[in-house]
Amino acid sequence: MAAAVFASASAPARADDPAFLTFQGGGWDVIQQHKVAAAWAMEYRDDTKLWIFKPFGGMMMNSNAGLDAYAGILLDVYLGRRIVAQLGFAPTIYYRGTGIDLGYPLEFRSSAEMAYRFDDRSRLGVQIYHLSNAGLGWTNPGTEVLMLSYSVPITRFTGKSK
Repeated sequence: MAAAVFASASAPARADDPAFLTFQGGGWDVIQQHKVAAAWAMEYRDDTKLWIFKPFGGMMMNSNAGLDAYAGILLDVYLGRRIVAQLGFAPTIYYRGTGIDLGYPLEFRSSAEMAYRFDDRSRLGVQIYHLSNAGLGWTNPGTEVLMLSYSVPITRFTGKSK
C-alpha cells in the first residue's frame, strides 16, 4: 500500500524530467585532505530510461591539473515534487596531474546527490562522490569530492521542448 502511494505521488515528477547539462564546482580530496584542490565539472544527464537508470557522462578537472572523464548510470529517487535524491555509478579514466596518485588510471565513481527541483525542472544540489580503483592498482587510496551542482534542462539551450 505504501509503495503504491509513493509511486503515485512521485509519478508526475518523474514524467516530465528532461535531459540536463550540469555544472559543478567544489572541493577535491575533501575528507582525507592529502592534496586538497578546487574542482569543476560538466556533465550531460540524459532523459532516456534504461529500466530505472538514466545514462550520463562528464568531465572533471581540478586545480592540481587532474582530469577525470566518466560515463555511467544514474538513479533518481523522488521525495515528493521538489526533492530529488540521485545515486550514480561510473567507470572513469583519471589523470592525476600534480595531485593524488590514485594507483591506476581506471577508477570507479560512486556518487550521491540531494537536489531541489525548481518549476522549470532545473535542479540545485549538493553531490559527494568517491573515486577508487577497486584494488586494480598496487595502491588504492581513493578520494572524495564535494560539489555544488546546478542542472539546467537541455531545452533551455536548444529551444525545443520534448
